[in-house]
Amino acid sequence: MALKNSATGYDSAFEEDEKLRQRQKERHSLFNRVRQHQPGLPSRSVLADEASREEGRRLRYQMSNLTAFERHKLLINQYVLYHPGSTAVLQRDTSKDKRDIDVVRENHQFLWDMSDQVDTWEKQLARRYYDKLFREYCICDLSHYKENKVGMRWRVEQEVVSGKGQFSCGEKRCGEREGLRTWEMNFAYVEQGTKKNALVKLRLCHDCSYKVNYHHKRKELTKRPGKSKNKLRGKEKKKSKKEDKEEKGRTEDEDIIKDEDGKGKEEEAANIWKGPAKLTDEKSREEEFEEYLEDLFL
Repeated sequence: MALKNSATGYDSAFEEDEKLRQRQKERHSLFNRVRQHQPGLPSRSVLADEASREEGRRLRYQMSNLTAFERHKLLINQYVLYHPGSTAVLQRDTSKDKRDIDVVRENHQFLWDMSDQVDTWEKQLARRYYDKLFREYCICDLSHYKENKVGMRWRVEQEVVSGKGQFSCGEKRCGEREGLRTWEMNFAYVEQGTKKNALVKLRLCHDCSYKVNYHHKRKELTKRPGKSKNKLRGKEKKKSKKEDKEEKGRTEDEDIIKDEDGKGKEEEAANIWKGPAKLTDEKSREEEFEEYLEDLFL
């Protein structure tokens, strides 16, 4: 005889499980009946479209309060966030980028003439760079001196400050400071399809002087001590001679004037005593009035 469970009131555990299964079935059937009676439940695609529209409205409202640059940054950040790895398309082509020094090198000229047309901004930039160069001494490259090829350029500011090319050797790889000699060269070259000549100065040491004179002798510039002083002394002598002549002429003229004045005075004094003194005729009062009236009515 089966005993009843005092807690649940069932005769056995099997009967209790069976009752639970029936209750679950009743609940599922009730849920399905209620779901079938509810009309027009949206599908998953409809819900996704509605969510995207809501997101679009939110973004439009958010972007309406931003500036153009802020909107640009927001869109780019979202693009990078939702499309990883696709930013390579946004990279700018830098193959044609040029720096200022690249433009100067492309339009560089060793010598610029006043007649040269500066019609582009590239040429204007190169011309401004040329105007700022120090064109007293040159810097040269003698690496191909045996082939009679000498490269030259003007000095830049840093080289002028350090004394390169004036107080040290002008060869770009040489820094010798002793035994420098100054050479004047007629530098002939071809630039932009035209032949040009320029007289340039080079300050070179003994070894570099041998290299630059390897094929033919250059003209050496030397300062002759005392030459300038002699010139100045000669000029001073010429000036002093001219001044002496002018002073002599002035003194002679003054003496002549003085002699003429003295002779005139002596002649007047001598003539006084040659005869009786001349008496001036005195006019009467009536004659003076008549002359006065005649002058009024003339």
